[in-house]
Amino acid sequence: MLPRINLDMDVLRTFVTAFELGSFARAAARVGRSPSAVSSQLRKLEEQVGRALVERSGRGLVLTGAGEALLGHARRILELNDQTVASLRGSELEGEVRLGLPQDFAETWLPRVLSAFARAHPAVRIEVRTERNAHLVNHVMTGKLDLALAWSSGSRGCSERVAELPLVWIGPPGWQGTGSRGQPLPLIAFEAPCIFREACTTALDRKGLAWRIAFASPSLAGLWAAAEAGLGVTLRTAFGLPKTLAVLEPGPSGLPALGSIPVHLLRAEREPSETVAQLAGILREALAQELTTPRRSRPRGAR
Repeated sequence: MLPRINLDMDVLRTFVTAFELGSFARAAARVGRSPSAVSSQLRKLEEQVGRALVERSGRGLVLTGAGEALLGHARRILELNDQTVASLRGSELEGEVRLGLPQDFAETWLPRVLSAFARAHPAVRIEVRTERNAHLVNHVMTGKLDLALAWSSGSRGCSERVAELPLVWIGPPGWQGTGSRGQPLPLIAFEAPCIFREACTTALDRKGLAWRIAFASPSLAGLWAAAEAGLGVTLRTAFGLPKTLAVLEPGPSGLPALGSIPVHLLRAEREPSETVAQLAGILREALAQELTTPRRSRPRGAR
């Protein structure tokens, strides 16, 4: 009978963190270890499982097949560990936390976050607002929200960048070209002011493409419905994109290439309560996991 091997929880956490942050150097800073210590942890993990977990590719490392399999198992092990610890320690937490986030995150991602938090802290009441970005920032600044995810933090308050998402053109599948017969490109957008609307029109102006606002709405559902109906194209991230719509590639469609937009975690208080801090931690981890693509993941600067 083969001896049972107990995987080191700290080593697993470093391994997962490296591929969520995209860098072993960042993982070392997150877990409070030196890069050489992180390399030693990786070697120890490979020795424990008896398989190579990463392989060199250029200047970085990518996951092997065994590494991809372990990454999925490691996430579940750590999630169970964290839920167990949080449920025991967090049972004493009470009170209320007010959370705000853009509509993009509400349907596909928010339920999982709230479920994880409720399991860990059943006595805490959560009030959630899904609103436009400017409103979220203002509510945090005025103390109406304790915590919010926002596309832009402005220059005030306590802000932490937690992700960077590519901007993409979105329209109905098979949409062709930037316009027909010399007509301006029909755009679907939020009512001004809007970060995405400004990025959209700026990109088109720089390329010298004429445009017009064909549909304006205060809700994301309205934008998706208008795009599905073929009224025009819109600019957003692909987060929460409905299956009825498609990301339009800039080159073939004639649309200009785009950059990215940061996601910030805003706090009303510089020193948040334990309840707010716990929810902030769950938000960070859930967002990092949502955005991670394990297949051929490549931590930059790994050694």
